[in-house]
Amino acid sequence: MLLCGVNISAQEIGQREGVRIPAEREPVTPIIDSINIQAPLPDIKIIERDTVETDTVTQQNQFLTDKVVYTATDYMRLSPRENRMYLYDNAEITYGDINITAGLIIVDNEKNEVYAYGIADSAGVYTQKPIFTQAQSVVRPDSIRFNFDTERALVFNSRTEQGEFKVRGEVTKRQNDSVYYMQNVRFTTSEDEENPDYYFFARRIKFVPDKKIVSGLVNMYIADVPTPLGLPFGYFPMTDEETSGFVIPSFGDDNNRGYYLQNGGYYFALNEYADLLALGDYYTNGSYGLRLESAYAARYRFRGNLSFRYEKQINSERGFPDYSEGTLYNIRWNHSQDAKANPSSRFSASVNLGSSDYYQESVNQSNAGSRLTNTLSSSVSYSKTFNWTPQVNLSLAATHSQNTNTQQINMTLPTLQASVDRIFPFEPAIGSKSGIIENINFQYNLRAENRFNTTDSLFFKPEMFRDAILGAQHSIPLSTNFKVFDYFSVSANTTYNENWVFRTFERSYDEELEREVIDTISGFDSYRTYNFNTGIGTTIYGTMNFDPDNKIQAIRHVIRPSISYNVNPGFDYYYDNYLIPEGPGREEREVSYSRFQNTLYGAPGRDFASSIGLSLSNNFEAKVKDSADAEPRKIILLNNLNISTAYNLAGDSLQFSPISVRGSIPVIQNKLSVNFGTNLDLYALDNNNRRIDRLNINNGGSLFRLTNANVSFGYSFSSTDFEGGESNPNRMDNETYRNGGRPDDLFGKGMETDGTFYDEHEDEEEEDEEDDNELYNYKIPWNLRLQYAMNYTNNARQNSVSSHSLMFSGDVELSPNWTVGASSGYDFVNNGFTHTQLRFSRDLQSWRMSFNWTPFGVYKQWNFFIGIKSNLLRDIKYDKRRERDRQL
Repeated sequence: MLLCGVNISAQEIGQREGVRIPAEREPVTPIIDSINIQAPLPDIKIIERDTVETDTVTQQNQFLTDKVVYTATDYMRLSPRENRMYLYDNAEITYGDINITAGLIIVDNEKNEVYAYGIADSAGVYTQKPIFTQAQSVVRPDSIRFNFDTERALVFNSRTEQGEFKVRGEVTKRQNDSVYYMQNVRFTTSEDEENPDYYFFARRIKFVPDKKIVSGLVNMYIADVPTPLGLPFGYFPMTDEETSGFVIPSFGDDNNRGYYLQNGGYYFALNEYADLLALGDYYTNGSYGLRLESAYAARYRFRGNLSFRYEKQINSERGFPDYSEGTLYNIRWNHSQDAKANPSSRFSASVNLGSSDYYQESVNQSNAGSRLTNTLSSSVSYSKTFNWTPQVNLSLAATHSQNTNTQQINMTLPTLQASVDRIFPFEPAIGSKSGIIENINFQYNLRAENRFNTTDSLFFKPEMFRDAILGAQHSIPLSTNFKVFDYFSVSANTTYNENWVFRTFERSYDEELEREVIDTISGFDSYRTYNFNTGIGTTIYGTMNFDPDNKIQAIRHVIRPSISYNVNPGFDYYYDNYLIPEGPGREEREVSYSRFQNTLYGAPGRDFASSIGLSLSNNFEAKVKDSADAEPRKIILLNNLNISTAYNLAGDSLQFSPISVRGSIPVIQNKLSVNFGTNLDLYALDNNNRRIDRLNINNGGSLFRLTNANVSFGYSFSSTDFEGGESNPNRMDNETYRNGGRPDDLFGKGMETDGTFYDEHEDEEEEDEEDDNELYNYKIPWNLRLQYAMNYTNNARQNSVSSHSLMFSGDVELSPNWTVGASSGYDFVNNGFTHTQLRFSRDLQSWRMSFNWTPFGVYKQWNFFIGIKSNLLRDIKYDKRRERDRQL
């Protein structure tokens, strides 16, 4: 076919061409492939019309290392005179892992080169620009010149994407498959490659795909306007893998500490399982801070993160009366084990401890939710299950609870718990258990603790360990259950407890000092207690049916009454007495005490207690039908309305306990429920507002005296609730929650160093692309969270509302790029707003801008941030913070 092609291409106007074949035995003419030439070409002589023979050009040997495959939509034309092949319209040529597509491709067999160009359409628009592809590297230039022998190329006006970078150069020289040299280059992370909102311009660069860009003099352009921001050279890593590198700090000034550099340091990519981020802060008055963070993970085994923060704070200047120094620290550790790693053992950790005032005083924390948190807690535990018969469970834990207001710390180091699964000694070999005997069961529980009660100033100091309280408790519960008259369920329980302590306290009275003296007795001691309780209950159903055509088809009332009896013997033989003699202004009296007071589990009860408990639980449900063809569905009208009280048989007065009423009213099914509770007391108060053994109705009052009441509800809803979609749940792994705060943003959002709020990190690839022609005001996304609480107190005739507040937080997306939000609340008791935060966020395509403002209060401040969104260039930013002078 190629031979035939040669004869056809020779028919050019004004010329006469032919192919001279030697007069020999008729040979088989070889097929001439102008792309893949395996042997020397035969001599081709061009005969002009004037019969003047032209010079014969002998083709040199050509060698290609791979097969060349080519296609074209319009035509493929061979020109023996030029020794070239032309491919036109959607042309494509493949050589090994190199692929070139273009509107026009010219293959020069003499030079072993390929030229690729675009073509002009009917309107004169340059289309079908070349695309050069090798492995994963893709270049989109205006034209290409490629040599098959050297595999080098010259590319004009090339465009390529490397990770988040879009690189465009006027002239590109392809050295090999891994190195490119480019001239007059601009690279950016903007989505608009032709008209980027910013870019970096370099005169010359060395470009290694998927690895790095090394440039000479580089300048930053914003909206095609050159800026004074530039570097004599630049290095931009582009690998998808984590690499070590410097973190550029942000700068600013502080009222008390002067100018500062914050969050600057180095990132260590240790290996594929762990990393380390080391950041530091420095202030011109001598204050400094250090932050170490590490994340680690092993697939199908565990994952976690560790953080340590330390700050040395110096206020004012040396020599001034308001000069002060202080240190703050905070340690956080979260570790979770994969459920598939080991089904019989598990290790987990959730640690958040440090200075009580860290989140309140730290100058590098802008997390409002963490600042308003007054409790820090930690837990590190290991549990192991032994699949024996019976099963044995063992756990070892260390816990920590810290009140940041009082600076009190409760810590257990460690806590040992062990338990043996329930044993049914009279269980039948075949069939289910029934009756009082077959349901008898018991188990064994052990709990041992080493507890510390200390303060911030004594944490992990010798005084803390000196005052440790050590003890253990063994518990053996014995229980059974059975039915009476087929409708009543009866349960009976008794529990034996044995408590071990290693320190007791003897008390006496010192007449000279006129005070109680406590002597600590070290050594093993123990005491034993037991109790008994039983109960009977049933379930009553009442149903009222309506016409099947009605919307409400039925209402059901579920009642669960129960009666319980409890006996707690008095263990007065564990009590001793000492005498306080008569003295000035006092009478002689005897004081009773137990040497087990202030031990781990306290002293045993001295007084005999016997009481009857009454409880009544109510549920109201309805079956409704939305339409004639719809299936009926169940809704809850009143959820768990519980009424309970108790009567003390062993008491000589005030035998009735207050009546407790608790319940929940669903307002919106599975969305909003109003929770309420109240206590009603039968007894009256005397003139000193103390309970007396007299009914309130007999003292001129009503039947019940309302002592306290509370009502609360929380509700979250968004625009997706009215569009039939699903709203995004609150992220449980945000920074505020890990710091011990709420998982939502009711108290405000914290801002990270990249200008985003902690719950704004979303995968951009999952965002739906919006139609540019759609009117945006067709629907405006929004969300709102409400929290309401009210407490009424009247224990001693206060008749006052002790707390009454409404908290709210929400965000509104005014446009595709503008989002505003606010978090605040109102205290109706003190008539004032609670902590208020206003948030403004602007998406500037390649940039992100945010403004966070707390207009009033103790933490009055504002934070402004603008920076590039790309993780590669996140250090190109401007961050400004301003806080109020806390000393003033």
